[in-house]
Amino acid sequence: MARIKGGLNAKKRHNRTLKLAKGYRGARSKQYRIAKQSVMRALASSYAGRKQRKRQMRNVSALLDAYSPLKSLSRGYAIAYHEDAVISSIEDVEVNDTLRLRLQDGYIDTIIEKKENL
Repeated sequence: MARIKGGLNAKKRHNRTLKLAKGYRGARSKQYRIAKQSVMRALASSYAGRKQRKRQMRNVSALLDAYSPLKSLSRGYAIAYHEDAVISSIEDVEVNDTLRLRLQDGYIDTIIEKKENL
């Protein structure tokens, strides 16, 4: 009976590393030793900035949450609509127009009775 050698397992390991090095230029994708060094360095580098990227994503998420219109509704504000457009000025509406106010938990339809400028 023939002796079992480790050539098959080594070949599998080499191919796995070379597969990870696919796309590298020159010997980095073809020679096992150089490919292994490149892959190990790439994997170490990819982990290095992970905490920093995670921290940045948390900060961006907090900013998006703070500027969200839904968040302002939960603080007691309302968004006024007239004909499906947001009202930003008193000039956008007239007396007896119907407004739709969006609150945190629903909508209210109202009619304007009087306008006053500041």
